[in-house]
Amino acid sequence: MPEQNVVVASAHGLHARPASLFTQAAARAGIPVTIAKNGKSVNAASILGVISLGIDHDDEVTVGAEGESADDVVAELVALLATDMDAE
Repeated sequence: MPEQNVVVASAHGLHARPASLFTQAAARAGIPVTIAKNGKSVNAASILGVISLGIDHDDEVTVGAEGESADDVVAELVALLATDMDAE
């Protein structure tokens, strides 16, 4: 399973709007995707799961995916998290 660490760039972390954008992108992938912080991993397509991690600005998280195109999915989601979604 490809995994990659990334530092969250959104100024306020993954609160409602950025978490929604992230989970929608994860759901569109069509393969199992996870996001983890401090050893706790959740389904990246679940907004409640993602918000439950309490991800703040500058936190390091790990994104992983399993299945065909997993490398591309991980790269896309990591790029999204490395963007300040609060600035858009």
